Amino acid sequence: MIGTLQCVVLDCHYPAGLAQFYAALLGGEADRPDPRWSLDEAWSTVHLPDGRVLGFQRVEDYRPPIWPDPAHPQQLHLDVDVADLAAAEAEATALGAELKARHEGWTVLTDPAGHPFCLVPHRPA
Repeated sequence: MIGTLQCVVLDCHYPAGLAQFYAALLGGEADRPDPRWSLDEAWSTVHLPDGRVLGFQRVEDYRPPIWPDPAHPQQLHLDVDVADLAAAEAEATALGAELKARHEGWTVLTDPAGHPFCLVPHRPA
């Protein structure tokens, strides 16, 4: 095992509004302070009653999916909590992931089918 699922992140225009929607739909608390994420105009979260977390990420040129039209695909990615970012990146690429970008605090890779996911260093909740 390289890491644990930290959260599922959905792209959108308005993160805070979508967080409020999912908090009402699924229960939980929108934008609860958590040291793993900053909360601002570009990022919101919902902490669900069972402990899982949904993240909502602002995308400037967001185009919603049109299901089931493959020309307008679904837009989300997984955040994977890891103990050692460099080691996790090496293990993931050995499994077939492709490095796309390194940022301060996280790394973006794609799985063998091209789906993006992020490796993020573990920060206690």
